[in-house]
Amino acid sequence: MPLITFSSPQYKDKTVYAVAGSFTETVLKIAKTNKIPIDFSCENGECGTCVIKVTQLGEKAPMGLHMEEKEKKILLELGKVTKEELDDLTTNDQPSQWRLACQFIPRDEDILVEY
Repeated sequence: MPLITFSSPQYKDKTVYAVAGSFTETVLKIAKTNKIPIDFSCENGECGTCVIKVTQLGEKAPMGLHMEEKEKKILLELGKVTKEELDDLTTNDQPSQWRLACQFIPRDEDILVEY
């Protein structure tokens, strides 16, 4: 099971287990289940309220790479990524550090989520 550590300047860090292999639970859903107060609004990847910074922990290869076009569009509009960075992410299969909590589905890697 991957470990997700949620970190915010306003709250104490909290580490929770995510169910490995479910491939359906977003970071936002995991946060809500564990009463972690990540801001959100639409829950559909269209507003950008739930933007988070994700850092890979440990030695496992990152697996939660896939980004839908609407997530890319919002992150670009928010200035979290550039067009060049998005192109590079696609070419090199490198994860973006900026994601939307309602869209990012962690796989089998331990991560730090800053919100």
